Amino acid sequence: MSTLRYPVLGLALLLAGCGHGNGQHEHAAVSAAATATPPAHAMTVAKVSPAAFVPPADNAIPDNDFGKEVALGRQIFLQPDKYAAAYVGNHLSCANCHLDAGRLANAAPLWGAWPMYPAYRSKNHHVNTFAERLQGCFRFSMNGKAPPGGDPVLVALESYAYWLSEGAPVGKALPGRGYPKLPKPAQTPDYARGETVFKRDCAFCHGDDGQGQQVAGHVVFPPLWGPQSFNWGAGMHQLNNASGFIKANMPLGRGNTLSDQDAWDVAYFMDAHERPQDPRYAGSIQATRAKYHDTPQSLYGTVVNGKLLGQGTAH
Repeated sequence: MSTLRYPVLGLALLLAGCGHGNGQHEHAAVSAAATATPPAHAMTVAKVSPAAFVPPADNAIPDNDFGKEVALGRQIFLQPDKYAAAYVGNHLSCANCHLDAGRLANAAPLWGAWPMYPAYRSKNHHVNTFAERLQGCFRFSMNGKAPPGGDPVLVALESYAYWLSEGAPVGKALPGRGYPKLPKPAQTPDYARGETVFKRDCAFCHGDDGQGQQVAGHVVFPPLWGPQSFNWGAGMHQLNNASGFIKANMPLGRGNTLSDQDAWDVAYFMDAHERPQDPRYAGSIQATRAKYHDTPQSLYGTVVNGKLLGQGTAH
């Protein structure tokens, strides 16, 4: 069946500099970014080995009842605020972190995740199903609430992920399945250096205030912090995740042009801003850090520029 086309959503994450919508939606933004003159500081674009797996084309969604679920899952993925509004609490979409509608390698593609579940996750200390993984995305990245098991929203998203993964080996970590893991930076990530990178390479899309951009009511570039961004429980608040995403994918259309150090620094700058409270918070920032954020990759519960992070933002 022919896939439905949507108004331009363009995204970008970031960091999620950030994640974006599907290829068609981002065409204009990608074209502009790709044709821009690279900054003098930019590194030579690294050669990236192609992913071992290629998902089916959008126009290959089957014209049957299963295909209808797949198409709905794709719609939800691109516009959760429209198709899953009851479970969304911010202005992000799934495609902000999982670029090209969940198809792009090194941007946490769905085809790299579906075949790896059920799996044990240290985040909640038990074996998670793929549906539970999706529930966590709504709770943390979307700053909303988890759809109950068997909810039509989960069924549609699972169907879309399953369809994108057709032919992928079960239980095998494919190249490009998550975000690249950057080596430890030569210098400790720094707020001031990160701010310089942000102003130079990210603010054009995400705004000087990091609150993104909207066109005709549609989020074109997502907010990176503040009340409409991901909350303190989301994986993107961790510096290693954010830096890997940024390095591989940002600025949009010019991934792998920032140095590793720049990626770490701008990830630090982004994640050193306040955002919605971790939904697991139980009255104490330090207790919440000790239980859920006791890692150098998290700035929750630390003091940056004289401010204690983790106080949350008003919605």
